[in-house]
Amino acid sequence: MTHYQTLPMDSFDLARYAVQVPCFVCGGGNAFDAERCRHCWAPLALTYQSGGKKSTAPRMLAVIGPPRCGKTTYLSMLTDILSRQQNALPVLARGAFTLALQQQSVDLLARRRFPKQTPPEPEHWNWMHYQVTGSRRRRACEFIMPDMSGAAFATELERKTSVTVQAFLKKCTGALVMVDAEQLERGDQTPDFFGMKVISHLHELATRRKTSWKYRPVAVVFTKADCCPHCLEDPRSYAEIHTPGLFRHCQQRLRKHAFFAASIAGGSVDIAVDGDVVPVALRIEPRGISQPLEWLLSNLH
Repeated sequence: MTHYQTLPMDSFDLARYAVQVPCFVCGGGNAFDAERCRHCWAPLALTYQSGGKKSTAPRMLAVIGPPRCGKTTYLSMLTDILSRQQNALPVLARGAFTLALQQQSVDLLARRRFPKQTPPEPEHWNWMHYQVTGSRRRRACEFIMPDMSGAAFATELERKTSVTVQAFLKKCTGALVMVDAEQLERGDQTPDFFGMKVISHLHELATRRKTSWKYRPVAVVFTKADCCPHCLEDPRSYAEIHTPGLFRHCQQRLRKHAFFAASIAGGSVDIAVDGDVVPVALRIEPRGISQPLEWLLSNLH
């Protein structure tokens, strides 16, 4: 004997799966209930928070630096200063995921420890979406910055195979390029070569005159500048002397560029912890943190 059952038809859910949600970063289609883009691993919350309006779409800003240059520490301190203190650029976070890096890093810095190196896998990167409020602009603006892995970007410079990096850089309207001043003070010219590779890579991304990186603002930031007082006093002069290759590339290929110096700690020492050498800050003295971003936002089209 046949027993009949009544089963609900999930046609509404099937219809929702048929409509793809475009990723804000790469434009790839995704299911409506996905958390991250299946193409570039960017949070799909960026798509929902952007609202889909081109006139008010958030600006994408790249933060580029080699491994161990202090990029993650700088970003965490930058976001903490902007969100907590009253300054010329007050911001508010959009989305809980925006505060993940700030919360983790500030807890470590409070114990005079530095954040760990960002993993190369895009699914482990931290993305930050902020809204600028109360500024002298006529209306509020928004910007998005990921903590992009230095190792992943170094690989991209050599092989050009990362979908995430390529899609992100093409959509960026400006960039912060990190240069390790402590490494330069030791006589190592690796940061100069890395900076030249970055500027050359950006220059080749867009060939059309209107979309070329030649007309997008780029701020070169010397990190760990507490090791060199001259760098903090005159970053441009320091760049001309210690990174002549990078300085010349900026002069020849960028219409809008500026040099800055920033430091988080007033010195650090290496200690042994469980068999590993771990750098520990002697004291936390942030200097020159927000100025590069303020300059960058003021020079966007």
